[in-house]
Formats: sequence, C-alpha cells, structure tokens
Amino acid sequence: MKKLRFVVALTTNDNDYQMEQAAAAEEAASQLGIELQVLFAENDAILQSQQLLKIIQSNSDSHPDGIIFEPVGGTAMPQVARAAAAAGIGWVVLNREVDYVGELRRNYRLPVFAMSSDHEEIGRIQGRQLTALLPAGGSVLLIQGPAESLAAKQRTTGMYETKPVGVQVKVMKGNWTEASAYKSVSSWLKLSTSQQTPIDVIAAQNDAMALGARKAFQEIGDTAARGRWLALPFLGVDGIAKTGQTWVLRGLLRATVIVPPDAGKAVEALAHAVQTGSMPPEKTLTVPKSFPAVEELTKRPGRSQAAGSV
Repeated sequence: MKKLRFVVALTTNDNDYQMEQAAAAEEAASQLGIELQVLFAENDAILQSQQLLKIIQSNSDSHPDGIIFEPVGGTAMPQVARAAAAAGIGWVVLNREVDYVGELRRNYRLPVFAMSSDHEEIGRIQGRQLTALLPAGGSVLLIQGPAESLAAKQRTTGMYETKPVGVQVKVMKGNWTEASAYKSVSSWLKLSTSQQTPIDVIAAQNDAMALGARKAFQEIGDTAARGRWLALPFLGVDGIAKTGQTWVLRGLLRATVIVPPDAGKAVEALAHAVQTGSMPPEKTLTVPKSFPAVEELTKRPGRSQAAGSV
C-alpha cells in the first residue's frame, strides 16, 4: 500500500493550542505511518493561501493525498478548496463553519469534511464559570479573539447564553496570542476610564491571552492597584495540560476550558477515508469541559488570592 502524505496547515506557532494541534497531528501520523508536513501561517490569511496554492499548483506527482487546515481569516478559502478538490487532494477544515463542504462532497469523489471544537459550548461553559464566580452579578473584562474569527464570535454567543443577566461585559480584542492581549490590556490601562471601571473577573477566549493580560497587570507601578488586579479570577480556554491546566494548578488562572485538539483525529479520519474509499461525516464536533468542574468553582466564588508571577 502506498505511503500516504498529508499537509497540516495551522494559523501560528505562537499559540499553545496550535502547537498542541501540530503535536497531535504528528503523533497520529507517526502511528499510522503517514508522511506529514506541518505549516504555520504567522496569523496571515494571505500567507496561508499562498502556502496552500503553492502545494496545489505544484506538479501532480508531488501532490499530497490530503490537506488539513485551520483557517486564519474570516473565510475558509473556498476557491483554494475547490482548486484542491479539482487536483484530487482531500480537504479537511478545522474549527470553522464552511458552506462549501457539501458542494465539494457532491461534486468530487474525495474525502472532504470539517472537524471542529464546539465553540458555542466552549462559550457556554465560560458563561457557567462566570455564574459560579459571580452569583450576585458583577463586571467582566472579556478578551476576545480577532473580529473576523467565527470561533471568537461563537464563543461570545455561547457565553452570553449562560452568563447571569446581572453580569456586565466589557470587551477588548486580542489575536489569540499572549503578546496581543498584553498590548490591548496595557493600552487600556493607560486610559483614565480603566481606573473607573469596576471589574470582578478577567475572562479571555484562550489561555495565552489570559496570561498576556496578567503580564500587563503585573507591570502596574502602584503596588495596591497591581495587587487588586492580580487578585481577580482569570479565566481562559484551551486547557492544554502543560500550559492552561498547569496555570490553573499554579493559581495563575482560576479556571480554563479543556478543548481537545482535533488535528490528530482529522489525520486518522482522513487516512481511513483515503484507504477505504469511505466518506467521513460532513462535520464532527469535539466535546469541551470545564477545568476544574464548574461545581468546584461554586465552592469558592469571587476574588482569589493574588497568585505568583507569570
């Protein structure tokens, strides 16, 4: 049997979840004897498009059997997807709602499917965490992913579904990286309004941005003000064992949401489809969970003790 070759195209290597995606894909490929190439797009949609088109437009003898990719931009590159299908390359989209998957499945005898975290459920879990921490209501500083990110929008929608009516939310933007949240929070702290805004919880849509926010608060010169900010509960999402879960255990975060990486499962599903000629389900969702359990948070709501430095 011919050795399969896949390409996994991810958004950035400056994000612990994306690195976990890469590791999961490499582990699955190693176990299955698949040749794997991993690409990172530096959070640049144009670069990602160029990376994939270069592969698709290369000599057909060098084509991979499939491309698994997590889109950077607001679209999931429908034209690139059609070009891949026309070239006979299987196509898997990670963590994005895509309209064209059904069309490609009808028009090409190729494995084409989507696999995603359940982003709305991730948001609902974060909303339940806020309910546990702020049973009497309060204010949350929410650090979202980029405006064009559907995952960020869905996580926000889910959070609003389950948070208490009495919890007010102030939103600022990040770009899924620690540095982006650090920059946003640092800029906000320079505004006089930041001192007048009561905040009870810092919630970020991933763990890296939660840590970036902590670093910004650690640089406040006023000792008392710095202590007040760092005593607040910080919430994140991703829950990678070596990062997010460890940061919860160290007290840097009060809670996170464990989001199982789906790139490894995508490699397994694509390999099975190519080898058997079968078609996986059009869309598969992975199941997130709170860490610690929401019930544990209800036992210790409100402010935390100021944790150590990042």
